[in-house]
Amino acid sequence: MWINFFKLRLFCCLLAVLMVVVLIINVTQVEYLDHETVSATFIDSSGQFVSSQMTRISRNPYCGYEHQTLSSRERTEEDSLLAALQWQVPDVGPVPFVKSTDPSSSYFVILNSAAFFKVGSQLEVLVHVQDFQRKPKKYGGDYLQARIHSPKLQAGAVGRVVDYQNGFYKVFFTLLWPGKVKVSVSLVHPTEGIRVLQRLQEEKPHRVYFKSLFRSGRISETTECNVCLPGSLPLCNFTDVYTGEPWFCFKPKKLPCSSRINHFKGGYLKGLLTAAETAFFQSGVNIKMPINSSGPDWVTVIPRRIKETNNLELSHGSGTFPSGYYYKDQWRPRKFKMRQFNDPDNITECLQRKVVYLFGDSTIRQWFEYLTTFVPDLVEFNLGSPKNVGPFLAVDQKHNILLKYRCHGPPIRFTTVFSNELRYVANELNGIVGGKNTVVAIAIWSHFSTFPLEVYIRRLRNIRRAVVQLLDRSPKTVIVIRTANAQELGPEVSLFNSDWYNFQLDTILRKMFSGVGVYLVDAWEMTLAHYLPHKLHPDEVIVKNQLDMFLSFVCPLET
Repeated sequence: MWINFFKLRLFCCLLAVLMVVVLIINVTQVEYLDHETVSATFIDSSGQFVSSQMTRISRNPYCGYEHQTLSSRERTEEDSLLAALQWQVPDVGPVPFVKSTDPSSSYFVILNSAAFFKVGSQLEVLVHVQDFQRKPKKYGGDYLQARIHSPKLQAGAVGRVVDYQNGFYKVFFTLLWPGKVKVSVSLVHPTEGIRVLQRLQEEKPHRVYFKSLFRSGRISETTECNVCLPGSLPLCNFTDVYTGEPWFCFKPKKLPCSSRINHFKGGYLKGLLTAAETAFFQSGVNIKMPINSSGPDWVTVIPRRIKETNNLELSHGSGTFPSGYYYKDQWRPRKFKMRQFNDPDNITECLQRKVVYLFGDSTIRQWFEYLTTFVPDLVEFNLGSPKNVGPFLAVDQKHNILLKYRCHGPPIRFTTVFSNELRYVANELNGIVGGKNTVVAIAIWSHFSTFPLEVYIRRLRNIRRAVVQLLDRSPKTVIVIRTANAQELGPEVSLFNSDWYNFQLDTILRKMFSGVGVYLVDAWEMTLAHYLPHKLHPDEVIVKNQLDMFLSFVCPLET
């Protein structure tokens, strides 16, 4: 009996030792796996290899874009872009609400009023802003939007606003069609609101936050992710290996960084404003409110001779402003003759034997949705992708057309995106062979509005580099960039997606892609000039005009 007892005791001891050994091996493997995920090598924008370890941060918040090296040329370009976007807001200290800009007390007057104008003439409008005590303001910095329009003709065009920094603004319009033309000016945000938006842009880049789910077996954890993360907790570094685009998540307590399975929008920070600042963001008071005229708000425009009109329409000057205008609800670019694709067969004929790639946010996903709805032969292939997220694929086998949509990489405020579907546009472009039957369209802006401008500049720099390489190896590839657009604004949306933020992004995009060999669909002017209310996702008539312009680049009129 004693012999059996000792045998059992020896067996239990051996089993215990074996369990300890197995546990040590598993812990070592998990730690090694975690280190392999967090420790990575990536190429920064200057082409240098940089070693990155799991980062313990000491400043609040941590912003990956601040810790990456730029070449001297890239630094010069970035400094030039930031300097060009310096918004002249005077440092006048705290301003009470009653001394802020009041659109209902402000007014405009047509300066060069005449009995009539000719098509092509310049119209000048002077805007004088006043506060809620009806006293003239002595400084500038307000964000105004202006357009001319003829409702009966369904015509419209935008104006160029000049700030004289003394409470006066001048708006310049080019009169592009005959008839009765009305002037409209709106205050988007007062100077005092712009100061708040500037502060949030620099101090609260994490005010839209994102999350990722980490899972291994039955264990799962969700942590916050962003370009900028507050605090001093350990991070998982998901900086892209090829582009150097920074992205971080707080490290899960129990799981390795390699166990991340998805990405999704977490939400919006609350309580960003003081009580005094809140007064500068009131619907129906000082957000996108009209400024009335102190006299006539319209002029009469008479036609020019046909030859003069043709010269005006097909002006090829660089930097043509406005880039186009609406007439009878059709967009008319001033640099070239745009086709109308009113029949599905016209679109099919244009896209026959072509592969079309759509990369970006939901505003270019609208193009995919429009095409698959309007063209019956273009049938969407069910990939089982999450609704409104993608990727999406449509095929016309009869005419050999392939249409693809894929969202851009983080930051992106979509619902759940699987980790293996988080692709950066630059990397996708590098995988395209290109050629005369390859068409690429890109829209990337809306999800960058809460970040410092350096984040957006870096993203466009990587995309531009990939675009140039694609055009170098396949010069006949057609590449189209869709610009930003205006949208509806309320007190909360203004803090995250204000037109003022998107105007900055739009300006950067135009400057960075100037002379690169891409085509621009000017969605900014196409929304501002139209009579319909501004929307993040414009109505179908505007999307149709965008697609007509896009397809006109793909299949231009023969001249």
